[in-house]
Amino acid sequence: MESWLDLSVPLVAGMPVYPGDPQVDVERALRVATDGVNVLQLHMGSQSGTHVDAPYHVNSAWPTLDLLPLERFAGPAVLADVRGLPPGTPITPGLLAPALSLLHLQPGAILLLATGWSAYWGTNQYFAHPWLTPEASQDLVNAGVRTVGVDALSVDPIGSTDLLSHRVLCGAGGVIAENLTGLDLVASAQTAGYSIEVFLFPLRLAGADGAPVRATARIRGI
Repeated sequence: MESWLDLSVPLVAGMPVYPGDPQVDVERALRVATDGVNVLQLHMGSQSGTHVDAPYHVNSAWPTLDLLPLERFAGPAVLADVRGLPPGTPITPGLLAPALSLLHLQPGAILLLATGWSAYWGTNQYFAHPWLTPEASQDLVNAGVRTVGVDALSVDPIGSTDLLSHRVLCGAGGVIAENLTGLDLVASAQTAGYSIEVFLFPLRLAGADGAPVRATARIRGI
C-alpha cells in the first residue's frame, strides 16, 4: 500500500502572511481567449504560504537556500504530536520526548511538529499558535535533526524579535518548514505503524532566505 498526502496550503490572493511580510496577490496576466495562453501574475514574499526557511533567513552570514544540500528537503519523517495545547503554549523538551525516542530509531529523520493549528488557518487564532522553546530546539539538533516542519505560522512566537528557535535550528545548518497542513493524517499513519517520507523541495531562488514549497508525504504500509 502506498498513498500520497498534500501538506501544502493553496497560494491565493489575500492569504494569511506573517505580520509585516508582503501580501500575496495572484491575478490573471494572460488569457487563452485573448492571448492564446493562460498565465498568472504572482506577487508574494519568499516566506509565503507553505515554505522553508534557510539559515540566511535569520543571519546574513549563514547559508542561503541554494547552498543547502538537497537532502535537507526530503527524507523519513517522525511526527511529534502536541495537538490540544492551549494558545501560545511553549513546546518544551518534555512534550517532545516520545518523538525524540523515535528519532533515535531513524537517524537523519525530518521532525514534523503537529500542533493542530492548521485548523485555524485564515482566522485570527492562527497567530496564537504554540511555539518551540530554544531548549526543545536544541534537543532536536542534538538528536541529529536538521529539518523541522510545523503546521503553524512559525516555530517561534509571533512578534518575537530574537527568534531563538530559528537561530538554534538554522545555526546548525538546518531548515524550517512552516504553514504545513494535513499533519493529522500523518499522525494517524504514524500511529498505525506506516512508513512516512516527506518532501519539501523549494523553488530554486538564488541567494534566497526561503521559498514556497509543495510539501508532500508518502505513506507506505509495512
